[in-house]
Amino acid sequence: MKPSPASREPGVTLAPSGAGRGLRVLMTADTVGGVWSYALELCRALCLRGASVDLATLGAPLSAPQWEEARALAGLTVHEGTWRLEWMDSPWNDVRASGEWLLELEARLAPDVVHLNGYCHGVLPFRAPVLVVAHSCVLSWWEAVKKEAAPSRYARYREAVARGLHAASRVVAPTRAMLDAIERHYGALPGARVVSNARSAASFPPAPKERFVLAAGRLWDEAKNLSALEAAAPGLPFLILVAGATTPPGGGTQAVARSTRPLGPLPSPELAGWMSRAAVYALPARYEPFGLSALEAALAGCALVLGDIPSLREVWGSAARFVDPEDPRALARELRTLMEHPEEREALAARGRQRARAFTPQRMGAAYLDLYARLTRAERHVS
Repeated sequence: MKPSPASREPGVTLAPSGAGRGLRVLMTADTVGGVWSYALELCRALCLRGASVDLATLGAPLSAPQWEEARALAGLTVHEGTWRLEWMDSPWNDVRASGEWLLELEARLAPDVVHLNGYCHGVLPFRAPVLVVAHSCVLSWWEAVKKEAAPSRYARYREAVARGLHAASRVVAPTRAMLDAIERHYGALPGARVVSNARSAASFPPAPKERFVLAAGRLWDEAKNLSALEAAAPGLPFLILVAGATTPPGGGTQAVARSTRPLGPLPSPELAGWMSRAAVYALPARYEPFGLSALEAALAGCALVLGDIPSLREVWGSAARFVDPEDPRALARELRTLMEHPEEREALAARGRQRARAFTPQRMGAAYLDLYARLTRAERHVS
């Protein structure tokens, strides 16, 4: 049975308020994309329940808005690292160095649980139980985007990810679709769980809607497929605005917007402002393990037009419109239909917002606290 946001996560009993009192968590997060937003939202929920979190960052240095967001959270301590991430080209020296750094942090901080938002470090000899969360992976990305198996140059990545997953005390994914993909590529993971991502509704208040479509994501990422909006935009009598980076981390070919209007990378509060005004939010993704930006947009009252892929179907059901990611004409037709029929669009937006409000940070935090408690109990029983 696929999990519903209105029901309990499979195998997870929601922890009571205050269940995190005195708990210390060492968590990793990369600073690129939705994992940062997920991590900060979860840290906030955990700290409100009495836990303290040491957040070890990897990838690009934190931006000024990211530091501001982190420093505002009582109970959170950030340890900044700038090592390359495991999915980047030639990352292995950095993966080894960052692993040594994480072991040093754990020895010094003595956390109750190590929560990894990446795979390769799951194999390290941490003293505390290890939770690994599967946010995405190169093999499933390649399969969805390129329509073929990942090439042999990713053999070392495949092996390292598999070792990390199978060494972890527990594995979590944000959707059943993502968990299925991970098990298909790396083998069965007994005891793995689905815990949905979340965003605070208070951070994405709706405002009077204006006649434009909004999209957000890395323009260079073929998975987000924002190039489909470039192909769909000509001839539409309204603007399509796209927020997000145009150049991959570490440099590379810059994506160029010709038919849509680029907004560039935006801090979360500014992006929330655009979402509050947008009539429609479009994410014609080929690959999206959860779709945090769609959740944010739905909370802000946007009607959703999404790529027709299993994960987004799982999360949104009848609360969104779905289009073939490879059919820009169908995308253009759907956008035009919703813009020309405001009552239909508003009804869809209302269904989306109602569904989005079930993905609460309180519920996500309680589910993780329950998992942490199970892991620490099991660790005490073994010792």
